[in-house]
Amino acid sequence: MDVLVIGAGVGGLATAQVLLAAGHRVRVYEQAPARRTGGKALLVWSNGNAVLNDLGISLDGAGNRIDRIDSLTPDGRLRIGQDIAHAAARFGFATQAIARRHLLERLAGGLPDDLIRFGMECRSVTQDADRVTAVFADGTTDTADLLVGADGHHSVVRRLLWGESGVRPATFGTWQGLSSVDIEITDTHRHLMVSGREGACGLMPAGGGLLQWWFDIRWSPADPRPASPLDELRSRFGHWASPVSEVLAAATDDDLEFFGHHWNKVRRAWGEGRVTLVGDAAHTMPPTLGQGANQTLEDAWVLGRELGREGRDPVAGLRAYEKARYRHISRVSRMAKRNPANWRVPPLIGRHLPETSQTTLLTRFSNRLTDGLR
Repeated sequence: MDVLVIGAGVGGLATAQVLLAAGHRVRVYEQAPARRTGGKALLVWSNGNAVLNDLGISLDGAGNRIDRIDSLTPDGRLRIGQDIAHAAARFGFATQAIARRHLLERLAGGLPDDLIRFGMECRSVTQDADRVTAVFADGTTDTADLLVGADGHHSVVRRLLWGESGVRPATFGTWQGLSSVDIEITDTHRHLMVSGREGACGLMPAGGGLLQWWFDIRWSPADPRPASPLDELRSRFGHWASPVSEVLAAATDDDLEFFGHHWNKVRRAWGEGRVTLVGDAAHTMPPTLGQGANQTLEDAWVLGRELGREGRDPVAGLRAYEKARYRHISRVSRMAKRNPANWRVPPLIGRHLPETSQTTLLTRFSNRLTDGLR
């Protein structure tokens, strides 16, 4: 089959890798003028690493393995401790913190040099019974058997399918940075979450002396941007115990970028005809589970599996992919929306559970997050 992919982020590159490995012809269109080198770090959990392994993509030498996630009170007391290494051993793949640009480099590895066409903004999509056509801002068109919208939270392809409705703001937004911060945690395999009434702070060593750090605060799209976001963060969180205070002291305004949390109710069929969606284009969710990129990788894997069924009509393959993912991804999306991290003051029960019990719960929780590549 001949497939157009709109977007060259995690979803677009993973989809290209999966479909090329299955023998399909693929062309990827990206509106950015060159491969994106911005963005901060993310967590590739066991389920995401399982997909990468199936594609022959290794994260060896990139990022940093995460063995623990510890939740602290603002004054530095341990609230909840979770053994991520135990879950990794259970599922056979480690959890890795990695800069988004480095993950994109690994996903792009081995792809033909001319596969991705940059500076190509998709403006419209039309289709008939046999083919689908993408129209770009420069007036050019391309036609194929299928089209996959992998163009993220602000997806043009989704808007063409669904209209402007569907994606709604959540209640929090994140100021985040990825920078060299010379403190003890930067050289560990320990991920910290600190939460209190002022909001939340996350600290995640991302390898190479880099620390991914972020602050979550209540937010709505109508809120004005502060003149100095860092001054506001220092005012709000500066009294919190080490290592939050050290991170704020080392940060600069140039390190910061902001994104508001959004969510959409997952549709039973999120595509139409010869068009489907993967990743945030189909299921935008708050980052509270750290599963955005991982669920996107699962999307690509399941899409490839369903299109590879012998003798299956390609359009039927797209609907089968959406059906296969619907129950799972809608559950994960609801979990992300309802996660206690959205409350920012975790429930008291977490303080009374021994770590062995918390680790068992984490393993069961992780099992719910993955389709298990079945």
